[in-house]
Amino acid sequence: MAEITAGMVKALRELTGLGMMECKKALSETDGDMKAAEDLLRIKSGAKASKAAGRVTAEGMIGAFVSADKKSGALVELNCETDFVAKNQDFVDFAKALAELVSKTGLTDVAALSGSEMDGGKTVEALRQALVMKLGENISVRRMVRFQTQGQLACYLHGSKIGVLVDYAGADEALGKDIAMHIAASKPVCVSKDEVPAELLAKEREIYTAQAAESGKPANIVEKMVDGRMAKYLAEITLLGQPFVKDPDQTVEKLLAARKAKVNAFQMFVVGEGIEKASTDFVAEVMAQVGQS
Repeated sequence: MAEITAGMVKALRELTGLGMMECKKALSETDGDMKAAEDLLRIKSGAKASKAAGRVTAEGMIGAFVSADKKSGALVELNCETDFVAKNQDFVDFAKALAELVSKTGLTDVAALSGSEMDGGKTVEALRQALVMKLGENISVRRMVRFQTQGQLACYLHGSKIGVLVDYAGADEALGKDIAMHIAASKPVCVSKDEVPAELLAKEREIYTAQAAESGKPANIVEKMVDGRMAKYLAEITLLGQPFVKDPDQTVEKLLAARKAKVNAFQMFVVGEGIEKASTDFVAEVMAQVGQS
């Protein structure tokens, strides 16, 4: 059997990004053949990725990109299993590269993105699998959005967990950034009340009507109470109706009007939003293992 040197292990580790013990074992199994060892690890990494595929990915980061002319940009949510991996530089770089790719190609579908080639000729899916192999966790592209505008785009990242992209016109970059920060803090559902889904409005009105009816007041008073609650609700969930975070004495609508500016659209991604995270009862798990032994 060929002697497996530290230099060989180091070289294979640099090629694959895997741990030293995994690389040493692969070299031993292939009698020191570097190419065969690399192929073996790739085969094993495919199995590793398959086993990881069912695990919940509720951590991760928002990758963001805005072109130099502020006319196109994108957000991508890249998920993993733990916050530790979410901070890994390779993971971070991959998320940023994906956002840039989406912005430049105009892709809006995750499946199409997976088959797209990045720099170096490898597909997004191949690079994702390589990252799974290297970091040992399930990694998935959950969602993405791309904006193309005749106005300008502003982007704000709160850490790496909240990303906001705003399409606006008639204002300077500072105001655009302030609006994006406001959205991250206040989390509006849409720009204006005209954009609120009709079914959502109908449901809220139904709830408020039932609540107001319990007061025992006359129908005309109940109707006014419901109208008042609905007005308050719309102010809370729409960007234009919210008090501006930097100056609560004025709404975002008044701020924009004073600056002769307009928000055309926005998108906010929050990492893991809507994903049910698994909770583990470690005591019960240990006791169960004890009982089986």
